[in-house]
Amino acid sequence: MHIVIGIIAAIVIFAILVIVHEGGHFFAAKAVGVQVNEFSVGMGPLIYKKAKNGTDYSVRALPIGGYVALEGENEDSDNEHAFNNRPAWAKALVIAAGPVMNFVLAVLVLAVLITYVGTSVTPKVAHVEDGSPAYEAGITAGSTITAVDGQDTPDGSDVREAITKAARDGNSVDITFTDADGTSRDSEINFTTDENGNKIIGVQFVARHNVLEGIKYGFIDSFKMEKEMLVVLGQLVTGQGSAGDVVGPVGIVDVVGKTAQTGFLNMVYLLALLSLNLGLVNILPFPALDGGRLLFIVIRAVTGNMISDDMENRINYAGLMILFMLMIVITLKDVYTFIIK
Repeated sequence: MHIVIGIIAAIVIFAILVIVHEGGHFFAAKAVGVQVNEFSVGMGPLIYKKAKNGTDYSVRALPIGGYVALEGENEDSDNEHAFNNRPAWAKALVIAAGPVMNFVLAVLVLAVLITYVGTSVTPKVAHVEDGSPAYEAGITAGSTITAVDGQDTPDGSDVREAITKAARDGNSVDITFTDADGTSRDSEINFTTDENGNKIIGVQFVARHNVLEGIKYGFIDSFKMEKEMLVVLGQLVTGQGSAGDVVGPVGIVDVVGKTAQTGFLNMVYLLALLSLNLGLVNILPFPALDGGRLLFIVIRAVTGNMISDDMENRINYAGLMILFMLMIVITLKDVYTFIIK
C-alpha cells in the first residue's frame, strides 16, 4: 500500500521541485529578455499543451523531470531575444536561477515547518508524557534541564540537539535537571520509541512560534543539510562512501511512501531535503548539468571563441548520455533493492 501512496506523493513532490527549479530558469530568462519557447513539467510524450505570450506550457507523460526550452540555447539564432545573443552575466543568471530556487524553496519550507512546530525559548519543560522515561526519572512540567551528557544546555535548542545526538549514539542519555523547587538532580534515562520509531524520552519544551525565528533557523538548517550532503558527496567521489546510499526515482518513491506513513510534517521536511539535493546535484560542474553550463559560460567569457558552440554542445551531449546511463544503472539497482529483493 505504501508503494501506491509513495508513487502519488512522489509525483506531487517531483512536480513541485520541477516547477520551482524550471520556474527559476523561466523567470530569470524573462527578466533578461530571453525568449522562452516551452515550459514543460515532465518528460516524454506530450499530454497537454497551451500557448500563451509566445511560450508553450506543456505537461508530459513521465513525471521525472522537466525543462525550459530557450530560443538559441543549443544553437545559434538571429533572434535578438535568443539566449546565445545575451551577455555572459545574463546567461549565468538564467542558468544559476534553477538551483538557487531549489535552495530558496528549502529555506521557505523549513521556515514554515519550524514556525509551526515552534522554537524552544528556554530548556524549561512544558509537558511530560505519563509513563515515559522522563516521567519515571522524576522530570515534571516546570523542571529545567541544565545539562545533557555533561554538556551545559542554556537554550532549549541546545537540549534538543544534545538529546538527538545521544539518541543517534546510544540507547540512553544522562540528564541533569532542576526541579520547580530548585533542587538539582541527575538521572540516566533510557530511550523509548514512539509510533514512528523515533527515540524519545517523553518531554516537550516551552516553545515560541515566531516567523522571524523560523526564517532564521530555516537558513541555518538548510546550510547544515547542504554541508552534510557535500560531505557525503565527497565520500562517494573519494570511494569512502557506499554507492548503495545513492537512489534514483524508484528509491525515492520507496522513501516517500514510507515517509508519508509517518505523517505530513515529515513529508514536508523530505520536500525540503529533496529540493536541496536537487539544487546541489544540478550545480555540480558536470557537462549537461547547470553547473557544467555555468562553467562553460565562464570559460568562454575568459577565452573568447576557444570553445565553439558545436564543441560545447558535443561535450554536453556526451555528459547527458553518461547521466542517462548512470540513471539506468541506479534504477536497475533500486528495482532489485526495493522491489525484487
